[in-house]
Formats: sequence, C-alpha cells, structure tokens
Amino acid sequence: MVNDGLTMTAILYVAARLPTLSETFVYRELLGLRARGREVIGASVHRPLATDDPLLAKIAREAVVIYAPATTLALPIALLRHPLLAARAIRDAFTADHSSLRSRLKHVAQAGFGIATGWRLRGRGIGAVHAHMANVPAMIALYIARTLGVPFSFTGHAADLFVQRAALAFKLDEAAFVSCISHWHRGFYRSITTIGEERLPVVRCSVAIPPEVAAERREIVIVARLVAKKGIDLLIDAFHRAAPEGWILRILGDGPERAKLEAQVAALGIGGRVTFDGARPHADCLAAIATAGLFVLPCRTATNDDRDGIPVVLMEAMAAGRAVIAGDLPTIRELVSDGETGLLAPPDDAGAIAALIARLTADPDERQRLGHAARVFVTEEFSDAVNLARLERAFATAAG
Repeated sequence: MVNDGLTMTAILYVAARLPTLSETFVYRELLGLRARGREVIGASVHRPLATDDPLLAKIAREAVVIYAPATTLALPIALLRHPLLAARAIRDAFTADHSSLRSRLKHVAQAGFGIATGWRLRGRGIGAVHAHMANVPAMIALYIARTLGVPFSFTGHAADLFVQRAALAFKLDEAAFVSCISHWHRGFYRSITTIGEERLPVVRCSVAIPPEVAAERREIVIVARLVAKKGIDLLIDAFHRAAPEGWILRILGDGPERAKLEAQVAALGIGGRVTFDGARPHADCLAAIATAGLFVLPCRTATNDDRDGIPVVLMEAMAAGRAVIAGDLPTIRELVSDGETGLLAPPDDAGAIAALIARLTADPDERQRLGHAARVFVTEEFSDAVNLARLERAFATAAG
C-alpha cells in the first residue's frame, strides 16, 4: 500500500484494551480527532471489557481486536505474503534492546500479530498507525505499519516506560514521531537514543474545559487507581492528621490496594468521614471533581519504580477551577507550579500533605486564587483544542 497523504487516509489507533475506564486520554483523543473530521479506526490488543456506558460500548464494538481468532487465522497467509517482513522481525528481536531471551521471543510473537493484523486491515485506507503505550501496543503497531507501508508513531506514558519497558530504543528509532506528554519525557527519550526534536513533538494528554466553575462542597476528592504510586495511603494519613472540621474525604477508584486502604481507614477511626466510591464512569468522576473543595493526588515513585507521567485527572481538576495538592514529581511540575497553580508536597511526606490540607481547607480565598490560575493555565496548555492541533500537525509532517 502506498501512503498518499493523511488527508485522504484513516488513522489506526492501537491500545492495550480499547476503551479502558482508567485511560480516558486514549479514547478521548480518538474521539477528538474524529470530531475534527478525521477517520480513526480503533484497535484493541485485548478484547474490550463489557461496559454500561453507551459511548464506550460503541467504541468497544467498533474496535478491531488483535488477539482474536481472526488474527490467528490470518497469520499463516500474512507470513507467506510477507516473508521478508517476518525475517526482518526475527532479526529485530535479536538485535533490539531487550533485557532477556523471553522478551525477544515476545517481540517475535507480537511482530507476527502485527503483520497478521496489517493483513486483516489491508484495503481499509489506513495512512498512519499510532499506539498508546510504549510496550506491547507500540510493538504490534510498528509491524502493522510496516505491513501497510505507512508511518508508525506512539505515545509513551508511565508504567510502559519504567516497569514494563522493552526495546524502547528500537521503537524510538523506528517511529516517524513520538508524542511526548511532557518536556521531561522528551528529555528521557533523548537520553536513550539519538533522536531529533522534530520527531519529539510535545502533545499533552488533554482535557475538555468545563464552561463554568461549580460551587464547591466541603469535600476532599481523589480519583485514581488504588495502587501504590498514587499515594492514597499518604492522603488518608494526612487527612487524619489535619482533621479539617466539616470536611469528608471521597476516594473514587478501585485497585489492588483497596482492602489495605479500607483497613487503614478503620484503624484510624475515620470511617465516618471517608468514603470509597469504587470505580465510577468518567462522567461521575468529573461531577465529583467539579464540586470538590480540594483535589489531592500525592503521587510518588513506587518501590517497583512505577510512577505517573502527568495525571489527566489532575488536569481535569484544574480545568474545573479546583485547588489542587500534588506530589512533587518532575513531570507534575510542568502542570502544577507550586504556590501559583496549586501546591506541591514532597513525595512520601504525610506530614507535609497534612499541613497543606489544613492550610487550604481553612482558606477559601486561597483555594479560589489557586483554582482560577490553574484553570487559566490548563486552558492555555492542556486543552483539547491546543493539543489535538499539535497532534494533527505531527501526523501531517509524518505523512510528508
């Protein structure tokens, strides 16, 4: 297939599981490009999970599932039609920057699924292939793009770069461009391989800007997966220490740490002031954020080196005009300027978080000042309009 320019072709979006409730930035980007007139085809490495959300259910129904019988059936004929691609993939697997033989064998398998998926999608008018997550989705997307003869690109985030990293230098070298969610990520990629800045556009995981700021409630809100890097145990401890009168703590999200966190709340005797709302639809999360008196996300680097990039939920809180407290990580400093658009707390310091909670819950004027400045900044740098335009420019440049 010959790529005759992005304007007349579709973009294939590859994700691990499309859609995923905790990865709103992926499906919102897909929908944003469609709203701007682009044809975007979704592809899900794993079969999407069932959902009651009509919009997400539609995305799931339309997604091409990669790990599926149809791909397995296409594999023999795809390899017969593309023997040189298959041979090149094997060579790649044993020359790329993998850390183990197991990782190299996975490379071969993922390449095979990529070639077979490319064969399945021939004739769909695809002119670019983009992956979210630098691990399995990017590897498969790379070989789909090779099979179709079109540019490959990807967006890296957090665990895919630090915990589940595999052949990252290889993928960076092969990509037409790599969408950088922060300037920190741009520097990180350049520390791994030689890659020009023109191939590293900064494209934020963007958010919609609510038309107005809602009245606040005396609620401290966090929306997150219940995993160590989010620092929810620190927040619970800090809330207990600060003991802001008349305030409650709402925790929206689910994950492997939930039982441990519930036990912590019970041990501290604050169960009447802390609620665990569980995983909620995105609209419910936005509603909780919109009326929060304070949004707190005390991110840190976990013991397995997992860490956040720039959490989208933090952007959403700032876009809603909410005062925020966040963990002081290098990437988050690009979003939260301490004392100007929010407050930063040293990672793993529950005492410092408690002091900031006590300070802001007692000062509505400071909450309003920080929330207003945060909303202005996010509108200028992290809005959908700004970043979808950046992404379109990157696709157009890659298409030549």
